[in-house]
Amino acid sequence: MKILVTGGAGFIGSHVVRAFLTLGHEVVVIDDLSSGKRANLPPEARLEVMDICSPQAAELVRKERFEVIDHHAAQISVPFSVQNPLADAATNVLGLINLVEAGRHSGLRRVVFISSGGAIYGEVPRVAATEDTPTKPLSPYAVSKITGEKYLAYYSLAHGIEVVALRYGNVYGPRQIPHGEAGVVAIFMDQILANKKASIFRYDDTPGGMIRDYVYAGDCAAANALALDGKPGAYNIATGRPTDTLSLWQAVAKAADSDPGHEFGPARPGDLRRSLLDCSKAERGLSWRPEHDLASGIHKTWQWRVGEGYRP
Repeated sequence: MKILVTGGAGFIGSHVVRAFLTLGHEVVVIDDLSSGKRANLPPEARLEVMDICSPQAAELVRKERFEVIDHHAAQISVPFSVQNPLADAATNVLGLINLVEAGRHSGLRRVVFISSGGAIYGEVPRVAATEDTPTKPLSPYAVSKITGEKYLAYYSLAHGIEVVALRYGNVYGPRQIPHGEAGVVAIFMDQILANKKASIFRYDDTPGGMIRDYVYAGDCAAANALALDGKPGAYNIATGRPTDTLSLWQAVAKAADSDPGHEFGPARPGDLRRSLLDCSKAERGLSWRPEHDLASGIHKTWQWRVGEGYRP
């Protein structure tokens, strides 16, 4: 099938592009290269450098008549969304509508929408969040992801477009950069290579730091591949396994066979104490389950980091 992957030159999107190509699909990528890189893409993927909010992007969708849009492009910085909610909404809400509105006039069958299980549920103490857990957005970024899901629900009801929303946990893996809004795994690897101590932020009741659900990028790509024909709906994509920041640092240090040490600091404003996702629905509806535990995923990521690695 013919698939548009937005944000496909980025960290996660580039894994998804490769998964689709492996299955024999025709893949076109829209990316403005604000954080993505041409080098992330294999030559079989056609790259169109443009903004998802632009008339050019809408015209591309109308002209190419994609069967599926896999929508990874987004403004991903939570702090930026707090400081600039209008800019956040312009990309994350209006950019989505720009593409889907064009698609509904040109044969679009399905949208695979990348949401955020790590943000939309807010604090969920003691239990893993299911897809039925009430959403409690604590940032404009989280609001924009919920809003995207709601708009797509409208397009499904009004225009028959099938929707799969993948609510990612904390994603890590090869091609994640250690700068800007990078995930903590990339930051920790950068610190080890620089022989610097890790900073671990914590509350009084989280002595090992914040608890998160870390999922390997390759497993996310597999979920996207299954979402092309899987049952429509919203799915948590993570592992269901809690990992505090200290344990994560220790896993990275073990993979690197180097530990420069760590220091603790107070939690930052807006830091969630705990984010953990129940992924049993994805196993039922998409036949998906994560293949990598933390140790194997961190090992593969470290091997990439010291091999091909990040290039500015």
